[in-house]
Amino acid sequence: MPSPRNRIEYVRAQINLRIKEHEVVGVILTLSDITSITHTKKLLSNESERLRVMLNSIGDAVIATDNNAIINFMNPIAERLTGWHVEEAKGRHIEEVMKLVDATSNKTLVNPISVALKEQRIVAMALNSQLTGLDGRVYRVEDSAAPIRDVEGNIIGGIIVFHDVSESIAMAVKMSHLANHDLLTDLPNRVLLHDRVTHACKVASSMNKNVALMLIDIDHFKYLNDTLGHHQGDLIIKDVAKRLESLIDLNTTLARIGGDEFVILLPDVKSASVVDAIASDIINTMNEPFRIDSQEYTLSVSVGVSVNPADSTQAEEMMTHADAAMYRAKEQGRNRFCYYSDDLEYQFKQGQSVEKLLRNAIEQDKIEVFYQPKLELATRKIMGVEALVRLRDNDNKLISPLDFIPLAEETGLIHALGKSVLKQSCKAAKEWADKGHKIKVAVNIAAKQFTDGNFCNLVADTIEQAGLASELLELEVTESALMHDFDEIKVMLNKLADLGLTIAIDDFGTGYSSLSYLKLFPVDVLKIDQSFVRDMLNDTQSMDIVRTITSLAHTLNLQIVAEGIEEKQHLNSLIDLGCEFGQGYYFHKPMPKEEFDKLLG
Repeated sequence: MPSPRNRIEYVRAQINLRIKEHEVVGVILTLSDITSITHTKKLLSNESERLRVMLNSIGDAVIATDNNAIINFMNPIAERLTGWHVEEAKGRHIEEVMKLVDATSNKTLVNPISVALKEQRIVAMALNSQLTGLDGRVYRVEDSAAPIRDVEGNIIGGIIVFHDVSESIAMAVKMSHLANHDLLTDLPNRVLLHDRVTHACKVASSMNKNVALMLIDIDHFKYLNDTLGHHQGDLIIKDVAKRLESLIDLNTTLARIGGDEFVILLPDVKSASVVDAIASDIINTMNEPFRIDSQEYTLSVSVGVSVNPADSTQAEEMMTHADAAMYRAKEQGRNRFCYYSDDLEYQFKQGQSVEKLLRNAIEQDKIEVFYQPKLELATRKIMGVEALVRLRDNDNKLISPLDFIPLAEETGLIHALGKSVLKQSCKAAKEWADKGHKIKVAVNIAAKQFTDGNFCNLVADTIEQAGLASELLELEVTESALMHDFDEIKVMLNKLADLGLTIAIDDFGTGYSSLSYLKLFPVDVLKIDQSFVRDMLNDTQSMDIVRTITSLAHTLNLQIVAEGIEEKQHLNSLIDLGCEFGQGYYFHKPMPKEEFDKLLG
């Protein structure tokens, strides 16, 4: 019995008649075994159907052609993307059905199948390819084409496989835009600006052009933003961006690089007068009131200008220099523009160095406090001291407070610095009290420290931790600090006064000098600024101011302290005017605690 493999299942029958003398004399029946042939045909048919179903089911579009690029197959995805039905597309050239162009230039592209058949190799689709379907729809497509070969290696046609990447490209474009543009204003951000500044500098170098960079900072925007709320602040930022956009042309870049900072890049500056004109327009435009929700707000801006190659050759330098120039504009009163110069670079680098020293000193608890005695003028008896912060450089030399205190306020380090001074001062006063010397220590409080809602608690905790009687602590504040937020400052000063300490107005006469806050705030002491005391002997106006302040203090029952007493004549005149207390180099310079301890004996 034959095995299953050799079993005959299909046969082909062939009948031949035997004819002799025109008569059928017999029949010959021939049977041929076609089992394997039939099985092979079935397998080929099944495989063909499986391939057809697979090509029709995959997510990519597939088009097959003969060796002349005439279409003989398309799957449903290819039908959808080209807009052609397979029966209509068959017999047509691939270029007629699949129209490809460059998405940017709209230039017609050669179909990859044509190249694959001609060069007999796999060909990737050109970058940036765009397919326009028969129905007018446009798709961004990519993938490749290849020649089809028979078993002997002869090319018998071509096939192209491609897919729609429109959404991916759109998403990539969107992500690229988001990565390079500000979310609020849709202006270029710092990343894109840096690229454009770098390019502008290279072009300027090769073509002998000048490039200008303007850094624009809204004056006091943080205060406005905190007062109105971030939503209103965002609306103002948008309006500022629109106004700035109205001042520039298509060759100019306007970018937003921070909360309230904008940059204008001028890639081809013909003369300094052009920069002056644009900067002046910026200042004047920003001075016009902004209307937000029926309310008007008046703003000003400070502008710093850096020019390539006059003061910088690289993008990073231009940004740094423009930033330094902008801060100079703020120092000069804001609402103006300034150019960068070499001395600004020196100041900027010095500022960076001092800031680093200050941070390290705070972190390592190396902030020093010197004490300048305050005396009763008539008796020369030491009644108190003023605590004065000191910072040393790497060579152990003292740095002027004028160089690091404004920097501390600008960087926000003033809070940590003030805390360190307050802690050391209270500790020193406690030690003196324990030795029988009731020396009141006066600590200067910066304006920004009043913006800390926890400041009163900090003072109370410091006094408690030091074990100091609160009447031995005096806080000195400037007139300008009192004008920050009248109601808020009043509440804070009353809380401080409730702790039992005293409040002194420092540098009285140099600020607002409003009598109203002397009445409404819990003020105990007025300190006459040293500039008036120094000039009182030679300037009648200064003498009159000292006389008036002294008289005012007596009228309001306030203690009066004169600063800057350097000569005996100063002392005598102040006593004659009725000033009771004072300090200055005539008596003692500020000194370390150890030296003051020796002075007390």
